[in-house]
Amino acid sequence: MSLLANLSWGSVYFASEWLIRLAMLIVVPFRRSPEAAKGWLLFVFFLPWPALVLYHIIGRPNYPRWRRERFARLPVVFKGVADRVRALTERQEPELPENLKQAATLIQNLGRFPSVDGNSVELLCSYDESINRLIADIDRATGHVHLLFYIFADDRTGWSVIDALAHAVERGVTCRVLIDALGSRAWAPRVVDALRQRGVAVRLVLPVTLLRRKSARADLRNHRKIAVIDGMIGYVGSQNIVDADFRPGITNQELVVRATGPVILELQGVFVADWFLETQEILHTPDLFPTPAHTGHVVAQVLPSGPDYPEASVGRLIEAMVHGARRRVVITTPYFIPNEGLLHALGTAVLRGVEVHLVLSKPADQLLVSLAQRSYYAELLGAGIRIHLYRDKLLHAKHMSVDRRVSLIGSSNVDMRSFTLNSEVSLILFDREVNAELRTEQERYFASSEELSLDTWKARSLASKTIENIARLVSPLL
Repeated sequence: MSLLANLSWGSVYFASEWLIRLAMLIVVPFRRSPEAAKGWLLFVFFLPWPALVLYHIIGRPNYPRWRRERFARLPVVFKGVADRVRALTERQEPELPENLKQAATLIQNLGRFPSVDGNSVELLCSYDESINRLIADIDRATGHVHLLFYIFADDRTGWSVIDALAHAVERGVTCRVLIDALGSRAWAPRVVDALRQRGVAVRLVLPVTLLRRKSARADLRNHRKIAVIDGMIGYVGSQNIVDADFRPGITNQELVVRATGPVILELQGVFVADWFLETQEILHTPDLFPTPAHTGHVVAQVLPSGPDYPEASVGRLIEAMVHGARRRVVITTPYFIPNEGLLHALGTAVLRGVEVHLVLSKPADQLLVSLAQRSYYAELLGAGIRIHLYRDKLLHAKHMSVDRRVSLIGSSNVDMRSFTLNSEVSLILFDREVNAELRTEQERYFASSEELSLDTWKARSLASKTIENIARLVSPLL
């Protein structure tokens, strides 16, 4: 009797696995890229029940219903803010060659922010310098300080910023801070407590708990790094508020933009929208959007992206910029897991005679991502794309230059997570001088890197190739 019962339960389980496979074959491909669909279906084929559970948790790149409802209210809630930004900024179409004009139009259509003239930009390549400049600007703030960061630690760097915010509050400055709940999970309770004790308004973004009805999905994060001081100075880039060596054995190398001028109102708009999504508080006082001073001649544009903006994928912009390139493309990123569209764009650019460089980090902090990334190297090298592996430090900087006219600097990596799952922000700069300065930094990367050759890469062991290609099978899920 016991044997029959076991056979019966075994039959039921076997049948349930095939029901899951067949059902997921219909469900998974809907509104999903072919690469992601293939990854999920492979997982489902081998482990149906674990795949079903994981798919229920993270299978769809959608925020909770409450957040989607709040985001739907943004056009109405912030109509006054949007009108003021449009009134205060002088829209100017950047003077670009014909091959890049469509990319500029795409940025505006995706992110809803126009290109604006009259900005000044500094590239901060030193980790300590960018923190010191931020603190100096906080120390000079007279109205407000807004910070939005994926990681805000309570280490030496974090406390230097906490102290600066505390002094600003003592002077009567309003300070607001948004911190991603999962990115800062190791430090969040202490940082939040320290900031609140010092009078700073602080919120954790997208908290994840098992029992809360409004808990967010663990894999949908706010990965932005934004600072806005008095609506006149802004910071954006790859650097978090944490010590450069916060991971044992790894030191980060970053790049941050410090900007002034009308484009800061667009960065402010991204922060104000995120603040509303977390608190339902509408920030619309005139001091948040002051009449901007023209501080330079750089034409700039902000692109927010993420699940809130399903059409505004930074991946689409990167592909368009590669397709529009005529001379040279350099992409710098710590995590490179491209989709088929980007792979095709890069290979086609080489065939058109474009010089294409990828600057990636030799030290790695995420093993599975690193293995999956390495599985693309042979294909990229075979297509004529030059790969530079930055030595010594984890090159965490995220930027791109096209020809001599367009630069993109922000928080987005070149992978599905940044293209689809994370909320990111990018600053696009249409300026020859800024591009030249970025090219100088890229040349420094080249000099501090090992350039891969196809023959040497193909000579690695069969075990390495096997492990990397297995990791590649799940790369659409990373």
